[in-house]
Amino acid sequence: MAKPRVFISSTFYDLKHVRSSLETFMVTLGYDPVLSEKGSIAYSPDVPLDESCYREAKACDIFVLIMGGRYGSEVSQSAGPEAKGFYERYESITRKEYESALERGIPIYILLDKSVYSEYETFKRNRDNQTIKYAHVDSVSVFGFIDYILSRPRNNPVYHFELSTEIEVWLRDQWAGLFRELIRSRTDRAQISSLAEQVSDLTNVSSTLKRYLEEVVAGVLGNKQEAKEIIDEEDAKLATSRVLADLAKLSAISDLKQFDVSTEVARDAFAEATSLDDLARRVETATKGQVRAENVISYWKVSRDKAENMNAVREVLNLIPLTFEDELHVKRGSRKPSKRAAKSNQ
Repeated sequence: MAKPRVFISSTFYDLKHVRSSLETFMVTLGYDPVLSEKGSIAYSPDVPLDESCYREAKACDIFVLIMGGRYGSEVSQSAGPEAKGFYERYESITRKEYESALERGIPIYILLDKSVYSEYETFKRNRDNQTIKYAHVDSVSVFGFIDYILSRPRNNPVYHFELSTEIEVWLRDQWAGLFRELIRSRTDRAQISSLAEQVSDLTNVSSTLKRYLEEVVAGVLGNKQEAKEIIDEEDAKLATSRVLADLAKLSAISDLKQFDVSTEVARDAFAEATSLDDLARRVETATKGQVRAENVISYWKVSRDKAENMNAVREVLNLIPLTFEDELHVKRGSRKPSKRAAKSNQ
């Protein structure tokens, strides 16, 4: 059975004991840890060694990044003969491995030494001060790497650790949660697939029943054309009820319900209105003066968002949107009503 392959990325000499501990931990879980010092990476003779690491990081199922005080060696593409100064920024192999995994989108888990994180907090308050001596990091690029990680919008969980045992507990909990989500996702997909099949069956049944009904009504009336007209009339009623149900969910419609305006009245007012004032007047007319136009206008003008919700209603009715300037005006042009919207307005 295939095992999940976990790429462990970090500098080696300062974190070799943590790497060794994590290797043992992952083996006990039944995972396949990938560590460069264990010969887990197949190196290609025609490319630099670090390029093979990036390829392997992309190929694994999970990526674990351990960050200590060392930033690591420079990538082969830009590596120079001279050692880098503390405040001289560059891209390390470890960072490039992380970016490779990030590019593919595999689950990433980041472990950050607490002492390094404490110095990072100091660095944030003194970014432009190059006279500070940091005790736990060998390059300002470590802080730049942390900046980059924390700026990611997703897939960047960070855990601050002191002992390797803390890492094991956190990763075990994280992967248990990941497994649970996988199970739920598979169950949800199965339910959605089953529901889609049921909907498809209902559609076929509905179509069949409609044909049967046409024949039955035609047999009763003795006139197929008249039977078709009756069926079409019922279809129109059904389309209207669906549109009304969609409209009832919108805030612009529910706002008017406080004035005891029905969904049908609101629908007709929105469908024909060319401005906010026009809408208010139509509501007043439809309710025979029980709802005053000025009350509707004052309520809607409290918030620009409320007025803009008019377009959500017009979208359901497949009408052109209104633009907001001094007042709401219809934009130039027109939109052909959909079959569903046309039936709802009959």
